[in-house]
Amino acid sequence: MKKLLNTLYVMSENGNLGLDGETIVIYDGEKEVGKVPLHNLEGIVSFGYRGTSPALMGACADRNISLCYLTPQGKFLARVTGKTRGNVILRDRQYTSSKDEKRSLEISKNCISGKVYNARWVLERAIRDHAMQIDKERVKVASLQLKTFLQYIQNAESKEQLRGYEGEAASIYFSVFDELILQQKKDFSFHGRSKRPPMDNVNAMLSFVYTLLTNTIASSLECVGLDPYVGYLHTERPGRVSLALDMIEELRAVLADRFVLSLVNKKIVNGKNFTKKENGAVLMDDELRKKLLVEWQKKKKETITHPFLKEKVEWGMVPYVQAMLLARYLRGDLDSYPVFLWK
Repeated sequence: MKKLLNTLYVMSENGNLGLDGETIVIYDGEKEVGKVPLHNLEGIVSFGYRGTSPALMGACADRNISLCYLTPQGKFLARVTGKTRGNVILRDRQYTSSKDEKRSLEISKNCISGKVYNARWVLERAIRDHAMQIDKERVKVASLQLKTFLQYIQNAESKEQLRGYEGEAASIYFSVFDELILQQKKDFSFHGRSKRPPMDNVNAMLSFVYTLLTNTIASSLECVGLDPYVGYLHTERPGRVSLALDMIEELRAVLADRFVLSLVNKKIVNGKNFTKKENGAVLMDDELRKKLLVEWQKKKKETITHPFLKEKVEWGMVPYVQAMLLARYLRGDLDSYPVFLWK
């Protein structure tokens, strides 16, 4: 159980919620584990299957407190609200801001600034922790180039220009990504990002983890009442979660990339679970996918101090916090969207 930004998060898959007067009662199985007053809550997010009492659902509906249900793995199941009220206003502001070129560009700049800033600090962390094992000078040059691109991004005058800077910065970052692979170089060498299809073992894992993270972010956006299909930088296409793709940018390097690197460097994975097809595409087998899912769940349980909230949160909660912060910005509660900046 964790309360952040007036939202109650129930993390136990055996957690269920009841109502006692004006107070939510949280149970883990049959055991009472906590109580939270209803009066200052905006939302409840439950990662479990046990559910919520009808009395609490009714009380939440009357007070316009959203109830969001997800699987323990973070897959969105449903969002329950009362009479249509605040969510319409929030989505209207989202749709309006997505069509406003100036405001849309500012949000896009924030997301890409977060991406490049965090990528740079992944490189800086490698220089600090593994200076004897990597080409320190080569990585340092890339880090300084990314620092320069942060200024370019802030001065971008259009989304087209911003996409160009993003692409160049990503190329610089991935040009030294192989330096961050410290173990199992024979099976996990990296020579550049390849997608659809991934052409080596590292790219296969990156693509898989990016998909996991995108789905988590899309669920987070649904939970706070935002439309994950209407974004700012990524163009709208049928079936494309454009806003989730915008918001994954700030978390790619710091969460997904570092997770994949840790799997390789700690020898949690090895090269035997990959298959190379005739067209060069590399596929992971079922055993490896299951292992990655287990390790991903462990990663999401690790705690950090959120750079904006200055509170301890689990990594798995970060997408939900960022979605809530974006919603607050769109409602006018914050002056700008506080992108996730890691060091």
